[in-house]
This record gives sequence, C-alpha cells and structure tokens, in this order.
Amino acid sequence: MRTLAFDGRMGAAGDMMLGALIAAGADRSVLDPVEDALAVDYAVSTVDRNGISATRVEVLLAEADDDGHSDGHDSHHSDDDSHDSSDEHSHGDHSHEHGHSHEHDGHTHAEGHGPTRSYAQVVDVVEAMDLPAAVETDALAIVEILGAAEASVHGTDLDDTHFHEVGADDAIADVVGAALLLDDLDVDRVVTTPLATGGGTVEMSHGTYPVPTPAVVEIAERADWSLQGGPVDAELLTPTGAAILAHVAEGVDRLPTLTVDSAGYGAGGWTFEDRPNVLRALVGQSEGPLRRDDITVLETNLDDAPPELLGDLQRSLAAVGARDVSVLPATMKKSRPGHLVKVVCKPEDADRVARRLAEETGTLGVREHGAGHRWVADRSFETATLTVDGEAYEVTVKVASDSHGEVYDVSAEFDDAAAVADATDRPVREILRRAEQRVQQAED
Repeated sequence: MRTLAFDGRMGAAGDMMLGALIAAGADRSVLDPVEDALAVDYAVSTVDRNGISATRVEVLLAEADDDGHSDGHDSHHSDDDSHDSSDEHSHGDHSHEHGHSHEHDGHTHAEGHGPTRSYAQVVDVVEAMDLPAAVETDALAIVEILGAAEASVHGTDLDDTHFHEVGADDAIADVVGAALLLDDLDVDRVVTTPLATGGGTVEMSHGTYPVPTPAVVEIAERADWSLQGGPVDAELLTPTGAAILAHVAEGVDRLPTLTVDSAGYGAGGWTFEDRPNVLRALVGQSEGPLRRDDITVLETNLDDAPPELLGDLQRSLAAVGARDVSVLPATMKKSRPGHLVKVVCKPEDADRVARRLAEETGTLGVREHGAGHRWVADRSFETATLTVDGEAYEVTVKVASDSHGEVYDVSAEFDDAAAVADATDRPVREILRRAEQRVQQAED
C-alpha cells in the first residue's frame, strides 16, 4: 500500500504541508489553477532549518504588468532565510490571522489579503476553480471542517459563519494547494504521528488565546490523530494544517514501517535555536498485512443485569462510539453468577462510552486497560445477485483484505441470506454458500 506519513513532532501548518508535499515528490505545476483563480503566486524556495535543507512555500500577491496581467508563476528561487524574523506570530499559514504582511524580494505576502468571506463564499471560490472532481471534494471537505470549527467556537450556524481567521486568499491557497498536491502524489493512505501544538499564547482577531487555539481544539475533537504539547512556546499547529490532516490522515503512535520511495521537509517560518522547524513527509510502501488501529478496552463486572439489558448493550454502546461489545459469563464474589462486559472503542471515545455503560447497567465502576492497538482488515461490501426459481435476490457480502489488497475472507451477511432463504424455502447454508461463491469468483 502506497503510504504518505507525516512526522508531527513540530506541528503542521498549511505552508509546511505544501513544502513537505513538493519536497516528497508532488509536482509544483499542479498549483497553477489556484494561482489563476486567486491572483497569487506560490514562491517555492530552499531554506536551511538547523542544518536541514527544507522546502519553503509562501503565498505572494501576483505582480501585474502594465496591461494588468500577472507576471506569471516563475517563483522558484533560493532563500537565505533573511525574511524570517523571531518576532513573527506564527510559523506558517496562521500568520495571516494577525493582519501582518511583508515584502518578499519585492513581492507582497498574501497574508490576510482578499475579502473577509463567509463559509458559503469560500465554497463558491473553490467551486469556481474548475478543479478535478476528487480534488474539489477534498478541498470542500477541509473548508467544511474549518467552517464547523469556526461555527462551534463562535456559536453560529455553519451557513452563517464568517471566517474571521481563515477566509483570506492565502488560506484558500493552502487548502486547495494541499488537495492538489496530495492528489498528484497518488497515495492510498495518509498517516500522521501525534501533532505538537506548541505552547504559550497567540494574538488573534478576537484577542489573546492560549495555544492550541480554540479552532484547533475543535478540529482535534473530530480528528483521528492525537495532540501533544510543546516542545516550544510558539504556535506549531494551525487551524488550516489541522483541518487538512483531520480530513486526510489517520493517527498513528509512531511512523509506520515503510519501504521509503521519497522523503522531504516542509519549512515553517519560525527559526528555533535548538530544533529544526520542519514537517517531514515520507512516501513509500507500507509493510504488514493488516492496518493498525489504536483502541482502548473498557470493562466492568455485573451481577444483577437482566438479559434484555445485556442483549441491548451492543446497540446502545455503538451509538456513542463502541467498536465491539462482548458479554462473558463470570463467577462473582460469594460464587454468584454474573457477567463481564468488555467494550472496544477509540481512546477519544472512552469517556463517552464509559458514561453510557454506567448509565445502562448501573455499574459503580468501569475499568480501562489503557490505549493499545489492534490489527484490522480493510473491509468492503459487495452485492451478490442470486437467481432462485427464476427470481433474482440480493445478498450483501463482506470482503476482508490486507493492506496489499489481497482478499482473505468473504462472508455473506446472515440476515440477508436468511431473508432469501425464507422467501425461497431454501436452507440458509445454501444461500450463504452461493452468495460467497459468487463474490469470490468475481474477486478471482
């Protein structure tokens, strides 16, 4: 499986992601539609970050010639970091939120330029770019994540939300640019290690806020990856970077095993004394037959639960995030019969699942085994059409495959097979076998 892995120990911002993706092999020319639509240029340069050669991408206002035309997109150059300063309020795409703009070799940064847009207006801008369908879908999904976070922070509806921080041209260029570059890399899976947020405070349009900012926290609640504080007092994870990764990336504890095909570093604007401010990206073939899924296990002992309640736990706990529920017979104190309930869920859902488990069962305590992981198959569902006595019937079949796409199990859904068996007066086992054979033959 072709995998893109981000190393999040120095956070992520939109500009860092653009730089990392280009450095890892994405074609810079795919960004042309954004430059044409927004009258901006992506300035791509090579910079030094504590001895690491990294790719820096800055969004600049396009220069116009005497006829009012842009001077083109030839913005590649070498950079000696002279434009970076220690008093910047952000290391990347979040800097536009503070209204700063400065010159870059005679060009003006696009930070904060363009109208203040509503969520709907940003959607209109993206849809007008005539992007490939898959790229437009990804870009709009990222915009929606940003909009939902903004709406939640300010207590507004999504459709009525105005982007106070991320509606300017440079933020749109970051979002759409990342979607274009990711599409060009053509990977099957994107993962990220825990993302560093930084620390301290940051100046925003509504005042001074602690890091991570409210929008980043809102986005992290919806994401599959986890946050970690530090390692410096600066804003390392921005809303734009968080939103892009919330849409495309799975969280992993550490970099996966990869046969690396390419790698690169995307530079942020901050320069730190003792650590390189870069986002590393690795592209390669992941090893191992199954996908790693971070989980935690909750359990409790019950000695007085009625069977109807136990039978309904799968439904009620799944509604709040449980991935699997098992009820096992157990011997309690004084040799009384009871049950052990074990629940598998994502670590971020543990509090909510534990509360529902306590409410449903009346238990006085729920134990957590701590975050671990399980190895899971990639699952897909196929429809097998069977003809019985001249009538066509459909049965859903679950197909399990490993990370290399090799199918190792085909299982028909029992309820579908039972319904067909009842309608045709045939044994359920026959319907199961025929449905599975039909899909297996198609897979072969």
